[in-house]
Amino acid sequence: MAQSSTQTSPNASDSEQKQPDKSEAEGTVRAEAPVWQTLRTLWPYIWPSDREDLKRRVGYAMVALLLGKMANVFTPYFFKWATDALADPNAVDGIGPIGWLSVPIILVIAYGLGRVVNIGFEQLRDGIFARVGQYAVRRLSDETFRHMHSLSLRFHLQRRTGGLSRVIERGTKGIESVVRHTILSAFPTLLQFVLMAGVIAYQFDWIYVVVVVALVVFYVWFSATVSSWRIDIRRAMNESDNEAHSKAIDSLLNFETVKYFGNEELEAKRFDVSMASYEKSAIRTWISLAWLNFGQITIFSIGMALCMGLSAQAVINGEQTLGDFVMINALLMQLFVPLNFFGFLHREIKQGLVDLEAMFSLLREEPEIVDKDGAGPIAIKGGDIRFRDVKFHYDEERPILRGVSFDVPAGKTVALVGPSGAGKSTISRLLYRFYDVKGGAIEIDGQDVRDVSQHSLRQGIGMVPQDTVLFNDSLGYNIAYGRPDAGNGEIEEAAQLAQVSDFIKSLPDGFDTEVGERGLKLSGGEKQRVAIARTILKAPPILVLDEATSALDSHTEQEIQSALDQVSKNRTTLVIAHRLSTVINADEIIVLEKGLIKERGTHGELLEQKGLYASMWDRQREASEAQERLRQALEKDEQGYLSPGTKQSESAE
Repeated sequence: MAQSSTQTSPNASDSEQKQPDKSEAEGTVRAEAPVWQTLRTLWPYIWPSDREDLKRRVGYAMVALLLGKMANVFTPYFFKWATDALADPNAVDGIGPIGWLSVPIILVIAYGLGRVVNIGFEQLRDGIFARVGQYAVRRLSDETFRHMHSLSLRFHLQRRTGGLSRVIERGTKGIESVVRHTILSAFPTLLQFVLMAGVIAYQFDWIYVVVVVALVVFYVWFSATVSSWRIDIRRAMNESDNEAHSKAIDSLLNFETVKYFGNEELEAKRFDVSMASYEKSAIRTWISLAWLNFGQITIFSIGMALCMGLSAQAVINGEQTLGDFVMINALLMQLFVPLNFFGFLHREIKQGLVDLEAMFSLLREEPEIVDKDGAGPIAIKGGDIRFRDVKFHYDEERPILRGVSFDVPAGKTVALVGPSGAGKSTISRLLYRFYDVKGGAIEIDGQDVRDVSQHSLRQGIGMVPQDTVLFNDSLGYNIAYGRPDAGNGEIEEAAQLAQVSDFIKSLPDGFDTEVGERGLKLSGGEKQRVAIARTILKAPPILVLDEATSALDSHTEQEIQSALDQVSKNRTTLVIAHRLSTVINADEIIVLEKGLIKERGTHGELLEQKGLYASMWDRQREASEAQERLRQALEKDEQGYLSPGTKQSESAE
């Protein structure tokens, strides 16, 4: 019996080897805060003040935990009694011809039932507590997701999407890991130590308690010390994992660019460099885990040998029974399971806390743009826009706008043109309040955009960007994104006004057609029409067209332009244009250069000034004429090339 029990320890070690380092491959170690600080931050999610039902579940889980541990600690008594009954048949005289056999069998069955009861209470505890843990995961994940959307555009431009998603993913897993292992594993393990020490002190001698306490202290110290050392190895491994994941995401998002330049091998090499670093750190992790497991087994084996030796000598001296010898073995084996689990438990909790701290650091990230206290919704009546001496810079040493003033009267169309880097797109970002001006003010119907809520401001403005990015969903979903509560009839009407309805109807799945990631299954013109349709559905009083046709061919541009003209009718419209041919009908054209207004007026007035606008117009016209001459020459050459062949074919006939 003792031998059989002793042989179970390697299995526990094998389990430790196979599954403890899940977090090592997935966790991230970047910012490490004090343990109690992180736990204090997490506590309201575990013990929510507004959820009495979850608090009761925590209480029920604790009761199940206590009953399970008591059954676990006292079960070895059945093992002892069964052994004594087998070793001394005289102890069961008078029970009957099979009494000497039935008593130990009953005790063995009781021993097995005790273990079943223990496991049953553990599973009951886990089942009761599951709702608490998942509530914490859901609530904290939701808060993090919402917070990510509240952060400034600058933050998202500076962060790698792949790396950010990994932090959130690990933090979400860390919530459940910390909650489950702290409450359902760490506390029960401590409770089991206390109960077991009491049983050993009562059933055996104080020297056994000294040996067990020394064993536990040294075992825990060794496991914690080595696990802390392994954190540094894990840090390097996770940083390599972050880098590899970011490069993979970046490469896949730019799939077409990779294909354009035939740089698949370059991308593979960049990814492999990060994976090679990950491989090196991962190997060190597994080697260090092997040393950790070896040290743990050695420490425990020494402690077990001492206790078993003391008990064996006591049996020889007649001070203990054979059942006592088996019982101390069973107690120590039950102690070994949570002890062997401690290394894993320590790493999981610490790794979960580190991952949580990385997520909490995101939650502590302050939004650059926030609403003022008491900021109310904007009241847009006509939609008059006024820029008053607006100054702005991303970097103090590189000013973008140096004092820009202009008006966009309600219902009128004003165009912004100029060379690259003049600050045209920055103006649209300031109007949306992705950034705050450094000087001056932006007003809509006399209201400073900094004095109203961001949500209401952006609800009142519609944007058709140059680079339309669609969600990886259906055409209907992407159009309805302009107003999610719109009905099917309204969605179809918006598609018709955007001149995309016929295209959608020609598709087998119609509005249910999937557009692919970032809308890659659609052409540039089709994506632009979808963007126009969702803006029509939004029906904003103010419209911003940020170079909405510059990436399209001339024929598609003309079709899109007619749709845009219809959308902007009776709306205050700010057009940011690269092709001047798209803004000749604007009520006013403002020419920007180096963050200043260089010229302003109508198309005809600006041509008469013979300034920057006129020179830009001439260059674009010459380029357009040259392109047209080339097209005609190619058509003529194609006709001349085909003509002889056609004649020969006719002659042969």
